[in-house]
Amino acid sequence: MKTLTEYLTFHTAAKRENINITSRVTDTVTRSGVREGMVLVSAMHITAGVFVNDAEDGLLGDIDRWLEGLAPYRDDYRHHRTGETNGDAHLKSLLVHHEVILPVTAGKLDMGPWQQVFYAEFDGRRPKKLVIKVMGE
Repeated sequence: MKTLTEYLTFHTAAKRENINITSRVTDTVTRSGVREGMVLVSAMHITAGVFVNDAEDGLLGDIDRWLEGLAPYRDDYRHHRTGETNGDAHLKSLLVHHEVILPVTAGKLDMGPWQQVFYAEFDGRRPKKLVIKVMGE
């Protein structure tokens, strides 16, 4: 079995941001030499996530608004008693989840025509890591 692991670091200017990382995942798959297998893309922080969806600005805005409606910033989160003020970011991460696993077929990332891979930052303005791990034959 072949494997390739790469790490990306993000330091967003905004507290919340969705970054399209499809081309970076595709490049890692190509460099791996894996023809048949899978790629794991995982945020390595508890206030970030990874998701697959359409790269349409209106939809990304709708997703952000939906997440904010389900897990809005509030001052009364119990987590804030620790001195942190990012309780909402932890909840948003749970809703999006921290990772995706995608198929690799014939040496290429095997997704639908509109699917894109996004890194979702919910508590930015500091460095955060993500791992891309390609596995297969």
